[in-house]
Amino acid sequence: MSDLLPGVTGVLVLADGTVLQGVGCGATGSAVGEVCFNTAMTGYQEILTDPSYMAQVVAFTFPHVGNVGVNSEDIEQVAGDSTTAARGAIFRDAPTPPANWRSESDLGAWMARRGVIGLSGVDTRALTRRIREEGMPHAVIAHDPEGRFDLDALRRQAAEWSGLVGLDLARDATCRQAFTWEEGLYGWPEGYARPAQDRCEVVVMDFGVKRNILRALASLGAKVTVVPASTSAEDILARKPHGVMLSNGPGDPAATGDYAVPEIRKLVASGVPVFGICLGHQMLALALGARTEKMEQGHHGANHPVKDLTTGKVEIVSMNHGFTVSRDSLPEGVVETHVSLFDGTNAGIALSGRPVFSVQHHPEASPGPTDSLYLFRRFADLMEAARA
Repeated sequence: MSDLLPGVTGVLVLADGTVLQGVGCGATGSAVGEVCFNTAMTGYQEILTDPSYMAQVVAFTFPHVGNVGVNSEDIEQVAGDSTTAARGAIFRDAPTPPANWRSESDLGAWMARRGVIGLSGVDTRALTRRIREEGMPHAVIAHDPEGRFDLDALRRQAAEWSGLVGLDLARDATCRQAFTWEEGLYGWPEGYARPAQDRCEVVVMDFGVKRNILRALASLGAKVTVVPASTSAEDILARKPHGVMLSNGPGDPAATGDYAVPEIRKLVASGVPVFGICLGHQMLALALGARTEKMEQGHHGANHPVKDLTTGKVEIVSMNHGFTVSRDSLPEGVVETHVSLFDGTNAGIALSGRPVFSVQHHPEASPGPTDSLYLFRRFADLMEAARA
């Protein structure tokens, strides 16, 4: 207690013992995770409900958060509960009251209901620089309105946490049974559209899928069936899909790949078109013989430049990943199709002569740039060609 300033009701305790003090918001209690920063200026609700952030604490680099409130429509999570998304959030300023016609609640109250612990009053610029220079730290975020914290215990908890390497988090983030999806992309002023007429059938392997991926597929005219991450290739192919989507999700791709990669290999061998996004991209790469690695800072934000090497076009994309596909490990026949212009890391692959491809970024981005929505059209074209 003597180490804290008066009025402190929230702390972030790093594994090296550093304590960042501020004002708590959202849920009370504590949560351990990996701290990353996100550079998006909008979309905090979508970010905090993205299953890819499971076991992570998100530091927002944009200082003003909360002004659009939250609503029941802009949740990205499909399966699981609130523990299978972000566990904490860090803000420069305290969340502001909502002032938006779609708002149904203020951010702090919504975070409290979801069990997301918040901390404001932190120098997020300094924290971001630290992550950029030293990597994403393990930490405990804690909120107590009375300001009572056992800092030594929190330090031990942060230091003893195993981290994301080796963790199969998709097993918790996935759905428990198969279901169909019937909602298209958002349009003004109608809202989320009804799906277009069924032109093809897509099975989505759910490793922590986001709603907008399913909406983008439905808007193309796909009949979308979502299946659990552990579903066998035989069961998927028995549904006679025209294409298979490998979704985004949390955790270490190599750990999830223990049971998913052999099934992905069978899907590729079947000749059915396959499209992977984020974690799905990484596991497709593993299935094709490549290797994944943990990143120091990761990529989190809605303003990342990526170059499509097949067209020469540079697009601004949304990214959210802490692992990457090693370019040097790509085997013969696997072509790099996209590259990050921030750090040169791999952002997409394709299997030569086969209708199989994937990207590291999020073409469904909601909110975020729509530069990469063409990838869903590319997937649809591959399915139509395969049917012909």
